[in-house]
Amino acid sequence: MVVFQDIEAVEEWLEPMDYISFWEAIAPYRLFTLADRDHCDGLIAGGTVKAETILYGTKAMARSGLISGFGLSHRRYETHIGQGVASLH
Repeated sequence: MVVFQDIEAVEEWLEPMDYISFWEAIAPYRLFTLADRDHCDGLIAGGTVKAETILYGTKAMARSGLISGFGLSHRRYETHIGQGVASLH
């Protein structure tokens, strides 16, 4: 289980996943139930919704859940000016 430091880390982790790897990777976080997975699988199997659309939506929901669950904010980038100011004080 990955512990995320910022929002960008969540996005970088989720981005390359396909449908199957997404469900396997997200399971430990308990953001979705087995019924949620079954529902999504059923929509795809029935041809109601494309797998890419389901994956896009579930990744967005997972992103939101992980950000709020871990209390994450955006990554802070240290500038050269900021480093210089910090060294002076």
